[in-house]
Amino acid sequence: MVKRYVGLALLCIAWVMSSTAHARLTIEITGGTEGGLPIAIVPFGWDGPALRAPVDIASIVAADLHRSGRFTTIPEQEMLSKPTRPDAVNFRNWKALNQEALVIGRVHEVGAGRYAVRFQLFDVFKGDRLADYTIEAKASELRNSAHRISDIIYEKLTGEPGAFSTRIAYVAVTSRSGKQPVYALQVADADGYNPRTIVTSTEPILSPAWSPDGKKLAYVSFETKRSAVFVQTLSTGAREKVAEFPGINGAPAWSPDGRQIALTLSKEGNPDIYILNLTTRAVRKLTQNSAIDTEPTWSRDGRRIVFTSDRGGRPQLYSISVNGGKAKRLTFEGDYNAGGVFSPDGTRLALVHANRGDFRIAVLDLTTGGLSVLTQGSLDESPSFAPNGSMILYANGNNERSQLSAVSADGRVHQRLVLDGGEVREPAWSPL
Repeated sequence: MVKRYVGLALLCIAWVMSSTAHARLTIEITGGTEGGLPIAIVPFGWDGPALRAPVDIASIVAADLHRSGRFTTIPEQEMLSKPTRPDAVNFRNWKALNQEALVIGRVHEVGAGRYAVRFQLFDVFKGDRLADYTIEAKASELRNSAHRISDIIYEKLTGEPGAFSTRIAYVAVTSRSGKQPVYALQVADADGYNPRTIVTSTEPILSPAWSPDGKKLAYVSFETKRSAVFVQTLSTGAREKVAEFPGINGAPAWSPDGRQIALTLSKEGNPDIYILNLTTRAVRKLTQNSAIDTEPTWSRDGRRIVFTSDRGGRPQLYSISVNGGKAKRLTFEGDYNAGGVFSPDGTRLALVHANRGDFRIAVLDLTTGGLSVLTQGSLDESPSFAPNGSMILYANGNNERSQLSAVSADGRVHQRLVLDGGEVREPAWSPL
């Protein structure tokens, strides 16, 4: 089922560098937004010679907050007033609409192609100003400025950092009549906008992994007719081959300090977990078992690695010290548990869980050992935590067309990310 596990022996990737832009992801909320904190995002005012601001900041902020499932936004047509300055706010209007929080703001053109975005966040019932910020940006940066505003509001009202300014990496697959499909490793904003192609191929692309600083991606290539792991710098496009040993080179995972990569190698015949030092290029064998050991992921403190192994007869998750030693089995419920990834606080693992044939996304509490199944698909895989731990992005292979979906860590909020005219798979959420 899970191609990252079974497909290690089938890696065959030929890369062609490309800057082609693909269709952006469209996010559809499929359930679970009821009961969020009511918040009004008033259309921002505009100070400039043009008829309107280049970007509708308020609509982006409203979409961000609504998509999180933590907030319920009021439609513009239901607003009794639309203030854009603090002295114009009448809190009675917003109390009458049962709004608990209010956001207003203005966009001011301060020079050719440069803008200052000022916004205020209010507690409606107390009448308190909770935030008052000004963000300066170029026209090309205004959309990201809106995401930064969303992050600030989210943190002020929930006490947790927002993840709206982050990015996601994924593999888009587009079909061509009578020809092989084209696979593109892409990076986009967390809401699916501004997609950028990193590399393309007529063969499958697997296992993109973000560096801890969000500046690089590791991935697997077979451009020399054998698998190899590459690391690519996103700002320059420069890449380097870091592993091309005989046999399998796959499933790269960065250490928390960004100095090492854990990966699966079969250079001695059997797939095992190794650790690669990116400075010296020295590799150290971590596991040694006749079973298949793959899909490593680092604990947040860098002391342990969790990996998938069928050493017990079926794929399950195991944990081992980065210094080696005996591996400890972590999962016991169900006949398949694989692809584990740590939550940002290190207390949970998101994973692919199956029992009697349905593969779904689940969360394992590492303190209690409790397992919670979050999705209802039959072919869900490749989970990736949002860097604030609020959501889990994953691939969904239902209906014979792979797409991305997201579920909140408590299983309440569900989203679907659709790529027009193609499929999308292998998601990876960037760090903050």
